[in-house]
Amino acid sequence: MTGIALLTVPTTDPGDTRPFEVLTETGYRTDDLVSVIGKTEGNGCVNDFSRTLATAVWEPRIPEAAVTVFSGGTEGVLSPHVNMFVRDDRHHPGFDRGLVAAARRSRVLDPGEIGRANQVDTVADTVGKLLAELGVTPADVHLVLVKCPLLTSDKITALHAAGQVPVATDTYASMGWSRAASSLGIAVALGECDRATALRALAGAADVWSARASASAGAELDDCHVLVVAESPTAANPLRALHGHMADAIDLASVQELLSQVAAAGGTVRQIFAKAEADPRGSVRGLRHTMLTDSDINATRHARGAVGGLLSALKGDGAVYVSGGAEHQGPPGGGSLTVIYELPTPEGTDAP
Repeated sequence: MTGIALLTVPTTDPGDTRPFEVLTETGYRTDDLVSVIGKTEGNGCVNDFSRTLATAVWEPRIPEAAVTVFSGGTEGVLSPHVNMFVRDDRHHPGFDRGLVAAARRSRVLDPGEIGRANQVDTVADTVGKLLAELGVTPADVHLVLVKCPLLTSDKITALHAAGQVPVATDTYASMGWSRAASSLGIAVALGECDRATALRALAGAADVWSARASASAGAELDDCHVLVVAESPTAANPLRALHGHMADAIDLASVQELLSQVAAAGGTVRQIFAKAEADPRGSVRGLRHTMLTDSDINATRHARGAVGGLLSALKGDGAVYVSGGAEHQGPPGGGSLTVIYELPTPEGTDAP
């Protein structure tokens, strides 16, 4: 069983290696890394080279079994940072359960599979293997993070040359298809829908979604990087998690409800993971928004800035993980939401 600790470290640029020093200073080794989940200051779109740079810095230095997930875009008050999920199997006195995590890479996806049923199946299979590895049930899971591939211009050209039809001929649009397929694969693995329903959703039904899925697409990989975070009685640490969803980009009440549960437990918020998107209906609570019609700034950037501001104010700092594009990750126009928090050490016990 892999109990975990969570270290959130600000970064000065996508190639910043200071987090490795923090890892050592806090008593951990690079070999203890399960996953590195980061926010980088690029545009979050197809040509976001900040993700590629961060990946190039981290991938050669982490264990082969560990995965990276870098989400581009720190609009507004969002601040670049990395979240390091670190293996910590110590038994913390006074705790009879805790957070666990495991990560895995899927097989490489053929470009023609991106955004289609094979990607749904591949992600579902990978998540299923991680649940088995952790010995947890879908009910124990609070967050599944996926970094998935997109279609570059070269891949689209190659598919056409081979007589195949890509899921999208626009590279930016392919990001949404890939996120959708990954998210629906998560939903299948967690029992939130069956495969047939997932494929119906992939064909256009928007009423199928997961409150525990967080998918981000990029050109820096050809497989899917998957991280599962769950709560288990086989671990003993102070970390806990809650999950829910925002109904729209200004759904303050839903976030406050989760935070009130943290406060009632005497906990301290360690991190918030959220998805955000411009409502595809073109309005928020009956008022027209212009995120989808802005020719200067992509809609995902608007959504990250809006939700990032709301969550940063509640958390108290801008080192919040907000990822744009929430296809089937929460209801349309909203987004999935996970809060990781830490409980105080019970009185009469000593920290390990």
